[in-house]
Amino acid sequence: MSVKTLTVQDLIKEASAFSEIQSALHESDIYGVTDGKAVGTLVEHKFQSYLAARYSFARSNSASGVDFPSINVDIKVTSIVQPQSSSPFKSARQKIFGLGHHLLVFVYEKVDNSRKRTANLFFRHTIFLDQSKTADFQITKGLRQLLKNKANEEELAAYIMDKNLPVDSIELAQIISELINSPPEQGYLTISNALQWRLQYQRVIDEAGQVDGIIRVR
Repeated sequence: MSVKTLTVQDLIKEASAFSEIQSALHESDIYGVTDGKAVGTLVEHKFQSYLAARYSFARSNSASGVDFPSINVDIKVTSIVQPQSSSPFKSARQKIFGLGHHLLVFVYEKVDNSRKRTANLFFRHTIFLDQSKTADFQITKGLRQLLKNKANEEELAAYIMDKNLPVDSIELAQIISELINSPPEQGYLTISNALQWRLQYQRVIDEAGQVDGIIRVR
């Protein structure tokens, strides 16, 4: 019997079911674990295994940099205590034009049961973020306002440089040319400069279900 090929719509539907199932489990292997990366890796692997039993899909590889390259979706798992995660740095353009892929974000609350020596991961938010919404909120808001006010190339360049984006003069000129031809989409991530981007999701959580492209899965 052939297995259905995974689509974005399937992913969203199954993420909802997975979140509900996972929230009810008592697991001994994460009891006492405080390493968020370890918890996130466990959840990612469990979700991929859950999907693999039901669908056919391409696995992640170093070239794609996303968990589901065939549908261009990356999984992010984060604690509700501080909802953020890292993302590979590719270009300063990502802050303006988006990461280049969709995000599926699982936000959990971990509760240890000392009597049973097990832990529950309660999924408080599961959100699908369309790639068009993955740029930085403040930078895109400012650029959109400048463009609305007919800002010239020098004003756009000054704004971008004031934000300390890591760009050289050639890339800056290319970005400004694109901006003048087409304003960026309003992003909803907070993206901090680092060796890797640091993505913060609080605004995404707040806006889920109220903005097109930010889907509250659960």
